[in-house]
Amino acid sequence: MTASFSSLALKKELISTLDSLGYSEMTPIQQQALPVILAGDDVIGQGKTGSGKTAAFSLGVLSNLNVKRFRVQSLILCPTRELADQVANEVRRLARGIHNIKVLTLCGGMPMGPQIGSLEHGAHILVGTPGRILDHMGKGRIDLSELNTLVLDEADRMLDMGFQDALYSIIQEVPTDRQTLLFSATFPAEIKNIASSIMKKPEMIKVASTHTPLAITQSFFRTDNQQQKDDALETLLLTHQPESSVVFCNMKKDVQRVVDELNHRGFSAIELHGDMEQRERDQALVMFANKSVSILVATDVAARGLDVDNLDAVFNFDLSRDPEVHVHRIGRTGRAGSKGAAYSFFTDRDGFNMALIEDLMEAQVEEVLLPAKPLDQQPMKAPMQTIQIAGGKKHKVRPGDILGSLTKEGGIEGKYIGKINLYPMSAYVAVSQKVAKSALKQLQNGKLKGKQFRARFIRA
Repeated sequence: MTASFSSLALKKELISTLDSLGYSEMTPIQQQALPVILAGDDVIGQGKTGSGKTAAFSLGVLSNLNVKRFRVQSLILCPTRELADQVANEVRRLARGIHNIKVLTLCGGMPMGPQIGSLEHGAHILVGTPGRILDHMGKGRIDLSELNTLVLDEADRMLDMGFQDALYSIIQEVPTDRQTLLFSATFPAEIKNIASSIMKKPEMIKVASTHTPLAITQSFFRTDNQQQKDDALETLLLTHQPESSVVFCNMKKDVQRVVDELNHRGFSAIELHGDMEQRERDQALVMFANKSVSILVATDVAARGLDVDNLDAVFNFDLSRDPEVHVHRIGRTGRAGSKGAAYSFFTDRDGFNMALIEDLMEAQVEEVLLPAKPLDQQPMKAPMQTIQIAGGKKHKVRPGDILGSLTKEGGIEGKYIGKINLYPMSAYVAVSQKVAKSALKQLQNGKLKGKQFRARFIRA
């Protein structure tokens, strides 16, 4: 049975904002967690991307806020800049009915100068990565003495990325009289240790995935060596022709090798791993999400917070050593009621992992024979191409300006234009391969905000 947000003891401004956003019924995690959060108790929430956990803890943070006190009252820690940006945007959306709330994002991989300037002006809510938050704290730029809410979002990934020491250092500096909300998709022993040492009688809330694995067809293929894996991946891609798929590897070095191999075999693939610069990661995510690349090869940490609709297939090039991570990976396909497909490669050494997956999913894992490689199929070509424009939010460029420039004066039809992504100093627009060259000329010869900006194709 679903319940409405209006049944909660929320500020009236938050209720009206939720109504205007079309948030009427709570998701399972919101229904279980919000009453506990609003009562001021600590919560451990187990729920993955898409479960509604961000709105749950954001409403808790905003309920605890005294806007008239212009001090840092909430700190939300996230593993990556991408996730921190998503969380900060959600907090701002939910807070738009409350005047003068200041939400500040502080992440590594971004220039220090603007962050220092923003901190000097003060904030109510900080959202950031542990390393960068600790950097600012070490220089005395952040005062957490009035903090009332601490949120650890995707705590398991923060540990995977080596943030454990930074987390403990931050937690030592925050008031003990506070509410702590911890969210994690998986619960290894280290997470349990952190929870027991920093939380007060937390309530454990665990919800099933909002997209059940029943909508996902799983197939397991025995591959005894790297060559067999490469060949199996090619065969399955040619056989099923997924328009968008993610290939998971356990190691960064394998990500690069698999991308090189796929591109060599004629596929459209791009990498995503923790050693890439932020700009490269942004571009990879943009190109994959806007369908300019059909295959993303990634590590688990890098793919966390990946926001892509209608993922056709997931390939486990390496079987995860954690069965909950396996379920999290395959849960990225088969969303919104569509059928998904997950293909996993295993060797004789993976017997224990396979048994753990069977136990967790309460289903028998059956080995499937690889189909014959289709000789009449070509690698799937990405339908879109991405144009980068050397102008962004700082230049007051908006999506409507880019759309107008592309379609005016004998330009291209709107149906050939895909996603538009804006960043502070640049913008990306996806256009159909059919009209890519004329779209680029249109942008190079036209103007945005009365100015001419450089435009170029970016490719995997």
